[in-house]
Amino acid sequence: MRVISYNLRKNRASGELVALAERYSPNILCLQECNTIDLPAEVGNLHLADSTRRNRLGLAIYYNRDRFTAVKTQAFALKKSLHDHLAAPAHERLIATRLIDNVAQRELVVASFHAAPLTALNSLRRKQIRTAHEELSILGPGLPTLMVGDYNYPIFQGKLGHKVNQSGYDLTLSDTRTYTRYKFFRGHFDLATSMGVAIINVETLPQGTSDHMPILVTATYLDEPIMQTHAAHHVADPAAFPSFEDADFSI
Repeated sequence: MRVISYNLRKNRASGELVALAERYSPNILCLQECNTIDLPAEVGNLHLADSTRRNRLGLAIYYNRDRFTAVKTQAFALKKSLHDHLAAPAHERLIATRLIDNVAQRELVVASFHAAPLTALNSLRRKQIRTAHEELSILGPGLPTLMVGDYNYPIFQGKLGHKVNQSGYDLTLSDTRTYTRYKFFRGHFDLATSMGVAIINVETLPQGTSDHMPILVTATYLDEPIMQTHAAHHVADPAAFPSFEDADFSI
């Protein structure tokens, strides 16, 4: 299973989607900061499951109908930050689709997530992530679940990994940083959290017109044989994460 997650930076990178689908052949495409009014029904061989409708910066999920059958798609509102109240960029920060995998003959849940911006506290983002996982467990009780997107959490990811583990999920970083802007900010902003899913690889793809790089997640089900490759950087224990000085983030 191959999943691409991409923050389009206020829809600026929307023209890159067809080329991404053709080059990397994802089964699922998860978008953040897209203009949902102008979204096409198809991107390459991927079909639009659904998108948020109450956002200025929307979320969307596309999937390959040869591989999957969509059962239900649902958008969720999460706790707002001060930025959300003042600028009103996002009412719904999570969209998820329950799918039938026609190849594996089983169901799973895939979600696109966009956390509050860096003006908010990490504690708020952790609450958003925890609430998102709780909502996904209601959409697909006991099902393998993969949530990808812009977590806006470039430092102290060891603590985040510990909190995520407590809820039964794993946190996985990509092989290289996923965000750069004005040559001052950089780090792993785009992440994957999963339950019942084995992350084989998370690759940061080349940068386009967005300030985020797309990530390509290669995954399988936990109870299936895994051929481990490189670049799956799991954060399971705060002690295992590099110190602040070593973190791939700078201002």
